[in-house]
Amino acid sequence: MNHDTFIVGAIVIAAVILFVTEWLRADTVALLVMLALTLAGVLTGDQVIAGFSNEAVITIASVLVLSGGLMRTGVAHFIGERVLAAAGASAGKLTVVMMLTVGLLSGIMNDIGITALMLPVVLEMSRKISVSPSKLLMPLAFGSLLGGMTTLIGTAPNILVNGALEDAGHKPFSMFSFSPIGLTALGAGVLYMCLFGRRLLPDRDLKAESAPELESLYDLGSMIGSLTLPPDSALIGRTLKSTRLGHALGLHVIAVRRDGQLNLAPGSAFELQTGDELIVEGMLERFTTLRAWPHLRLQSVEETLKSLEETPLEIAELEIGPDSPLIGKTLRKARLRRSYQVHALALARGEQITRIFLRGTTFEAGDRLLVAVEREHLTELESGPAFSQVQSLTDSTLAERYHLDQGIQSVTITSESLLAGQLLAETQVADTFGLTIVGILRNGEHHVAPAPREKLEAGDVLLLRGLQEDFAILEALQELSLSELELHQLSELESDEVGLTEASLSPRTTFGGKSVEELKFREKYGVSILAVWRNGKIYRSEIAGMELLPGDAFLLYGSRQKLALLADHPDFLVFANGQQRTVRNKKAPVSALIMAGVLTAVISGWLPIFIAAPTGALLMVLTGCLKMDEAYRSIELKAILLIAGMLSLGLAMQESGTAMWLAESVLGRLTNFGPLAVVAGLFLITALSAQVMPTAAVAVLMAPIALSIASAESLSPHALMMTVAIASSCAFMSPVGHPVNLLVMGFGGYRFVDFIKIGFPLVLIVMAIVLLLLPVFFPLQLP
Repeated sequence: MNHDTFIVGAIVIAAVILFVTEWLRADTVALLVMLALTLAGVLTGDQVIAGFSNEAVITIASVLVLSGGLMRTGVAHFIGERVLAAAGASAGKLTVVMMLTVGLLSGIMNDIGITALMLPVVLEMSRKISVSPSKLLMPLAFGSLLGGMTTLIGTAPNILVNGALEDAGHKPFSMFSFSPIGLTALGAGVLYMCLFGRRLLPDRDLKAESAPELESLYDLGSMIGSLTLPPDSALIGRTLKSTRLGHALGLHVIAVRRDGQLNLAPGSAFELQTGDELIVEGMLERFTTLRAWPHLRLQSVEETLKSLEETPLEIAELEIGPDSPLIGKTLRKARLRRSYQVHALALARGEQITRIFLRGTTFEAGDRLLVAVEREHLTELESGPAFSQVQSLTDSTLAERYHLDQGIQSVTITSESLLAGQLLAETQVADTFGLTIVGILRNGEHHVAPAPREKLEAGDVLLLRGLQEDFAILEALQELSLSELELHQLSELESDEVGLTEASLSPRTTFGGKSVEELKFREKYGVSILAVWRNGKIYRSEIAGMELLPGDAFLLYGSRQKLALLADHPDFLVFANGQQRTVRNKKAPVSALIMAGVLTAVISGWLPIFIAAPTGALLMVLTGCLKMDEAYRSIELKAILLIAGMLSLGLAMQESGTAMWLAESVLGRLTNFGPLAVVAGLFLITALSAQVMPTAAVAVLMAPIALSIASAESLSPHALMMTVAIASSCAFMSPVGHPVNLLVMGFGGYRFVDFIKIGFPLVLIVMAIVLLLLPVFFPLQLP
């Protein structure tokens, strides 16, 4: 093993670890690989960036645009809807027709796109024939993966393997070289799912898309109640947002009954009036949390000031500098209390002052934070990198700059209070009301910025940051009377203008990992997320702080007009009749003709695929089937960066001898058992890697190994590269193996183990087909 082989081997191991652990995004890993290869001197700069001009990358990007054109003009949806409707009321027949339809469409379209497009159709069919979506959605995903094996342009691994084969000086595959094995695998997969797989699928007792079924699905009946305002309530005249019901208790106001009329999905600016009845959804038992607060004794101003004098507490203003590590982080993620021993009281950005709902605020350079901090920590803050200015504030400056007449108040926990014995974290309602506990006086001792695990005791004096207004709102919420809503009344919560629907993040979303609070979901999109379905479990509380993840399904409530607009948003998939993305039906014949022309040019040999595909993609835009920004959105930049970066690693593996060394070390011993043993070993290694790594990355990494073992043992490079391509698409055993699995996971209510249980036999079936048919169409041993 030479020096370059050792370096490239180390880079391969590091890349695999990062892919599996997902510590970094896949495209970031690819860019790091490119940088490492350059800095280590393994490849020149020109060689490292050559992947971006590779024929395979151009072809993949162009095929994605072609696929986007077919979907945007409604061609795929039209075919799928008509074919599935003809399947009738038989679940078995529907499974067969669905998998074959999706599989054949995936042969010429992007498998992620076709799965996303067919999801609402399949959900609607499951509702009509009263079959659980969990019985249909995994077959839908597996059908698209199997269909990608049928043609050269069916999936990225096929295109990448073909490019590597041609770069090595071998004759490339034709458009339908994959079809004999791919179509057989698709047929076998359909039979397996109909005869055996359906019996292994979980029977999630959930229906699809009508409102009554969604209510049952998310158990809304147990989560909906009504709150009535008394005549003299301090909430009268206030907007829903200023009542802080949602942030305080996680309750969503989904309707307001006034004078016998029901106002559905009121906005945050809706003003309350005397006698209003608020219909709320959420964890109703948390309303009892408010009952703990009446047994607090509010101290006088003199007592509060005396408490402050006895406490080593300072109110200071901290300015975030241009190079601060806090920039771009939310208050929640910055962990100010833990990292800097300060407690945020307010934030000033220009002339705007924010005192409540700070947790989701993202810090920017120049922001000024009002904090409570022990005096001894001020010097440390001045010398640290986070803040450019640290200034203690006097009472007059505090009132003038932050409009606070009184920054700190104090209350005593009486022996009757339910707060006695609770952990500080359990009193989180205080944060939402602007009554943050910044200190505790207990038996003459001071506890400044107490930890969340601090247990409160009777007799404790709590130093609270807040105003009389905050206390008034808290008291007004305590005066509300809670009553259950009869189940028959739930039907009133929908109308022609307002409704419920289910949605998910799109496969190419930029919102993954961001919380509902960070996205300002209700403010931006005008609809509320009532619940989230993740890994078979429903979450209906603390939703504001939840980070949305690929595979989540969430229940939306709002005006149908807003839901329809959300359906056109590229970051979301909204699943309900009448709320799918608008299409250009008049352009459907044009897009179909363009796709047919591309296929004809490639099949006839008139144009190579890396010329025909970009030509077709350009025609999609010029003819109006796609707008230019839609074409760009069709191209997943993350995937392009991943593929280009990994192509440089594949080149490095070949030139450094790493591919040959790995081939001899991993597969060399199998040559004693014959060519089929080599194929079996190569298939298993590739397929197992595809469960935890991006399939395109797997194909790029395994292609040079396959070429090396083929050269060393006089085996057919076409046979081994076909094995790599097919095995790379066998991501059946893990929801993270391929985006289509994540896409159906939430709506099917699947768990990780479901994919292993149903996917493992399918991997073995495809492997058996490869071992049986590969020698027939691609003789393993070269003459």
